[in-house]
Amino acid sequence: MKKLNNNTPISRRKHVPVRTCVACRCANSKRELIRLVKTSEGVVVDARGKLPGRGVYLCPDRSCWEKGLKGNRIEFGLRIRLSPENRQALLDFSRNLSDRDNRK
Repeated sequence: MKKLNNNTPISRRKHVPVRTCVACRCANSKRELIRLVKTSEGVVVDARGKLPGRGVYLCPDRSCWEKGLKGNRIEFGLRIRLSPENRQALLDFSRNLSDRDNRK
């Protein structure tokens, strides 16, 4: 930690990784977004954000998930074609999320 001339310590800000939602293009901290990863089994939700492989980020609200799945933005970002089973699994996951307009 550095000190000023009068021996007062200067605290440093911690680096916060910023990622962009593929649906709404909103930049947010990595921890506030949900990561999807391309694996050999298909596309999975990476809750911890630590799985290896190509990934995309989505906001934790239903409208972004619907927009990402409808407009093929997830497929473009992951460079993969979603199977009907994967698409349905992601839609089921998104149904558990709240919508941005309903948040207070």
